[in-house]
Amino acid sequence: MAVSGLIMLLYLVVHMLGNLKIFFGAGEFNHYAHWLRTIGEPFMHYEWTLWLVRVVLVLAVVAHAVSAYQLSRRDIKARPQKYVHSKPRASYATRTMRWGGVILGLFILWHLLDLTTGTVHTDFQPGRPYQNVVATFSTWYGNVIYIVAMLALGLHIRHGLWSAAQTLGVGSRARDRALKAAANVLALLLTAGFIAVPVGVMTGVVS
Repeated sequence: MAVSGLIMLLYLVVHMLGNLKIFFGAGEFNHYAHWLRTIGEPFMHYEWTLWLVRVVLVLAVVAHAVSAYQLSRRDIKARPQKYVHSKPRASYATRTMRWGGVILGLFILWHLLDLTTGTVHTDFQPGRPYQNVVATFSTWYGNVIYIVAMLALGLHIRHGLWSAAQTLGVGSRARDRALKAAANVLALLLTAGFIAVPVGVMTGVVS
């Protein structure tokens, strides 16, 4: 679960940086989207590298979901009865990890159908990602779905990165405060970076 989570986290950092290119205009953003399909040429054929990345991400998502289910079942078997103390001691991010994962899973499906295949997009234009993004975030439901999902992502990363460090043996009492601070900062940066795009469209900065 930790390894698959870190793979997805690395992708999110790169994806967020790529998304921010939208603030440099349609030409820059559309050129970037085209470049993603030509990575590795001529050794790799058109879109081969992109499909390789997609396959790795799908495997990471599946491994993450299966691991989450297995850990949840193991946790229930280890503690079939509820704790005596009703007051939650874990952070909000920790307590919402499962629901956050469900929200993110549903969002990934919607996001692919919206901006990759155009299935649920009302004005999808193949080969024009800038225009498609602007059209999506010109609708109230597009903004609500995206922003809610990004807030869930931030909470997920906030706890997940620290937890992954513990699992992989990086964490320790001496490093605990630094790891939590790093997780908080990265979660904040990613959330703000992703939400900046719909906010840019809503405010007219991106149009």
